[in-house]
Amino acid sequence: METLKAGDVTLTWLNGGVTHMDGGAMFGVVPKPLWSRKYAHNEKNQIELRSDPIFFQLEGKNILIEAGIGNGRLTDKQIRNYGVEEESKVEEGLQELGLTSADIDIVLMTHMHFDHALGLTKLEGGKLVSAFPNAVIYTSETEWEEMRHPNIRSRNTYWKENWEAIERQVQTYKKELEPVKGVKMIYTGGHSDGHSIVTIESGGEWLIHMADLMATHAHQNVLWVMAYDDYPMDSIAAKQKWLPEGMKKGAWFFFYHDAVYRAVKWDKDGELIDCVKREKAAVGNG
Repeated sequence: METLKAGDVTLTWLNGGVTHMDGGAMFGVVPKPLWSRKYAHNEKNQIELRSDPIFFQLEGKNILIEAGIGNGRLTDKQIRNYGVEEESKVEEGLQELGLTSADIDIVLMTHMHFDHALGLTKLEGGKLVSAFPNAVIYTSETEWEEMRHPNIRSRNTYWKENWEAIERQVQTYKKELEPVKGVKMIYTGGHSDGHSIVTIESGGEWLIHMADLMATHAHQNVLWVMAYDDYPMDSIAAKQKWLPEGMKKGAWFFFYHDAVYRAVKWDKDGELIDCVKREKAAVGNG
């Protein structure tokens, strides 16, 4: 498991499973000759996307950002369509840290799309139950509303199976929330109507999780947004705000989906100056 220590916080990436999604969809209107220089793809034009929750401890709390894709939650057809080659090993990762899923106090959900939310529940005796039974699960009020009442487009990613078992644990906010001192969830919209980012300030360091507004390091260009984004201009506006500010202040940008880097630090001109690499590199170009 890769880690990043910044200030008094140590981020640890757990194995939440992997998908392989169409590169064209992941980079939207960006032509393949451009995006393929920055991120590898396979012979099916799919790119490797991790779904790896980020664990850290702060203010005496055990905290997860995102939840992985769980185990046994997808049909054979879905496994094939989403290019799932491995499922979650979050419980095993927590065991290596001397913890269990019952020890998680807080789960920060930037949004509730299936590849982030499947891991919130698990199958026990043929029934879905909470995977983190003692945790408060935070997501924006807008996201939670759409999760339970999806529209004709979003119903493909918001599944009732992903919220019914954890409904009592969810707490929402409108624009901004500080669940523990130094950690903020900030509503942005864009990728989904209720999408949020997470920022952490500790010991003079600043860390930013842009979530699916910048799913990988290759999405650094503010105009490179996914075809999956429901409100792409809002995604672009949020990137225009947070990327320059973070680069200017020397922030760490850290990722849930990136198969190459866990975290990067760019200078004010966007040049890479520090990074935490994932131990296993992304698949090679097809």
